[in-house]
Amino acid sequence: MSRPARWLAPLAADLLCVLALAIGGKDTHDADQSDWVVLVIAWPFALAAAAAHAALRSRGRSTTRVWPEGAVVAVVTYALGMVLRALAGRGLAPGFLVVAGLFLAATMLGWRLVALLVRRRSTSAARTTR
Repeated sequence: MSRPARWLAPLAADLLCVLALAIGGKDTHDADQSDWVVLVIAWPFALAAAAAHAALRSRGRSTTRVWPEGAVVAVVTYALGMVLRALAGRGLAPGFLVVAGLFLAATMLGWRLVALLVRRRSTSAARTTR
């Protein structure tokens, strides 16, 4: 994988998780509003995810690992995203807090787990063909 792809692909995957959260939120609660509301929902979490990636990368840490880096990204995305959302005057309904936390954890850790299993399987397959 080229150098930019090492950090860009995991960031893009996490931003897709945030975008999916925002689309689901819009469809469930703001269906009658403009599609632009997706960006209003997403930006605090996208900014938080980018900050988590930047912090980890500045310490030379890969953001593709499930533990501990993936967990750090998920927690920072959730916690900082909620703080930014509150500062922006958006609601923090208890149901949203729970659903967003579960969704971000499942998707952000989920893609990392799938990638890990694929890497292990391809490594195992490569060893057996030698």
